[in-house]
Amino acid sequence: MTDTVSAASAHRPGVTAGVSPQDGDVPAPVRMYEMLYSSLVSQLLIAVAELGVADALGDEVRHIDDLAERTGAHPGALYRALRALASVGVFTEVEPRTFGLTPLAATLRGDVPGSMRDLAKYVGLSERQRSFGALVHSLRTGQPSFDHVHGTDWWTYFAAHPELSTLFNNAMGNMARMVNGATLDAYDLTDVKHLIDVGGGQGHLVATLLARYPEMTAVVYDLARVVPEAAATVAKAGFADRVQCVGGDFLKSVPAGGDAYVLSWTIHDWADKDAITILSNVREQMKPGSKLIIIDEVLPEGDAPHFGKFEDIVMLSLLTGHVRTEAEFITLFEKAGLKHLETRPTSSPTSVIVAVPA
Repeated sequence: MTDTVSAASAHRPGVTAGVSPQDGDVPAPVRMYEMLYSSLVSQLLIAVAELGVADALGDEVRHIDDLAERTGAHPGALYRALRALASVGVFTEVEPRTFGLTPLAATLRGDVPGSMRDLAKYVGLSERQRSFGALVHSLRTGQPSFDHVHGTDWWTYFAAHPELSTLFNNAMGNMARMVNGATLDAYDLTDVKHLIDVGGGQGHLVATLLARYPEMTAVVYDLARVVPEAAATVAKAGFADRVQCVGGDFLKSVPAGGDAYVLSWTIHDWADKDAITILSNVREQMKPGSKLIIIDEVLPEGDAPHFGKFEDIVMLSLLTGHVRTEAEFITLFEKAGLKHLETRPTSSPTSVIVAVPA
């Protein structure tokens, strides 16, 4: 995500919302005009991800006619889309009407490390888009616009639409792979012999950790419907003999016996009351010497830019949770019988927040 912002600002400040807010050369009305239209960048990225344009290009450069035929697109329309994206560093027009990938565009391939294609498709879900279109409801009421638009809450809706749940988990897998490397570089887990990943999704974090720490065993704990996907992930990684994939509800209980408990990109989904319940359930199972490791965004105070400040608006629209400051995490810990030990930034938008029994 940092690369996206850097590429955009290198071409023209203000093309994407939140990019290079200090630029005296651009009048405020012009900047506002550009920011109002910046959502088109996201919509174009979603559209080309859906078409598989980056996969069709691969390591080659292709004329727009060839590319349109490979993706089932209209040549003229596709050219206009790629020309626009190339202006912000996504794709490059190497010759007239002939395009290749840039490092940013390569992340939209489905077959590369660091792929963001599933995430782009998830961001483009009509259910999400309609909710963001009704964001004024959230601003007026403090309640999720998703519930207002769809007549039910996010989790109930996804439970009734398993195809969307799978896409969501795939997208979170994209995010996990982006965050995992940064987390591993920022925090050493050599002393952890048995780890429990609470809300572990498809098991990507555990698979990454076990590759780094050959003596570690783990539990991936998530809803029962997610367990088969997690089992497939750890088996494909070659760690089936070192991982248990367990179904359950962390609002009710979590497994016992962990040297470390991990909550990765999970707590921000939940309102304080539920977050305290989850943390309390973890605290109940922690033994002397256990630690809790939260991998999540930690918001800076004041006007300082941070991706999490916009992720927090996603929470406002879709869920009841919110992205928290360090002080807010500390308050949650105290109410759950935990003590904040440290907060360690990473090279990704997330930090590692560590707590121990109080």
